[in-house]
Amino acid sequence: MRIDKMLANLGYGSRKEVKQLLKSGAVKVNDVVVKDAKQHVEPNQETVSLNGEVIEYKEFIYLMMNKPQGVLSATEDNSCETVIDLLELEDQVYEPFPVGRLDKDTEGLLLITNDGQLAHRLLSPKKHVPKTYFAVIDQEVTEEDVRAFTDGVTLDDGYKTKPGELKILKSGLRSDIELTITEGKFHQVKRMFEAVGKKVVYLQRISMGPLALDETLELGEYRELTEEEIQLLSEYQVK
Repeated sequence: MRIDKMLANLGYGSRKEVKQLLKSGAVKVNDVVVKDAKQHVEPNQETVSLNGEVIEYKEFIYLMMNKPQGVLSATEDNSCETVIDLLELEDQVYEPFPVGRLDKDTEGLLLITNDGQLAHRLLSPKKHVPKTYFAVIDQEVTEEDVRAFTDGVTLDDGYKTKPGELKILKSGLRSDIELTITEGKFHQVKRMFEAVGKKVVYLQRISMGPLALDETLELGEYRELTEEEIQLLSEYQVK
């Protein structure tokens, strides 16, 4: 990779600004000053430093966010705050994007990365990656609903969903449930409950494939995935 591209990718300025940095002699590769913007480096094998500070280069970034309500699962929007707006600049420079989307008023687990191959694997309809949601329903959820979801319900547009695994955590005038589905249709969880005459009043995604929401993350907070979590995602196969 060209040294100027590497530095620009890491947020050390535009290509023009990076060239000025190089000309000033502030950049070294293996303790040798490099001034030529076109010089190629092996970021994972050679030591690159700026003003004496070693630069850590990584090609991909993997972030877990606890998405709050009112924020769009998008990279940019003219009128609404997006999940990318919640990231620090040092993470934004990797140009990550949300893997799939959570509705604006839905909270919970959102994976953000710039690894297109991983995102494609997790989102491909052929893969049937399970996603589990916690929801509060404004009516009593019954065993009849559990059976209906197991069979798949017909949405308002005539589409019959694949089977969903519905667990009743608390049943009453307001019910707490967990629902695992393998699809990602628009507003799917809400529409599945509408299909049985009930309404979702709170929705939170708690897991996606092998990845579970870190409960220590406050709403709007995020962290990098651990090496173990990245490995789990990269090796994940739906049974």
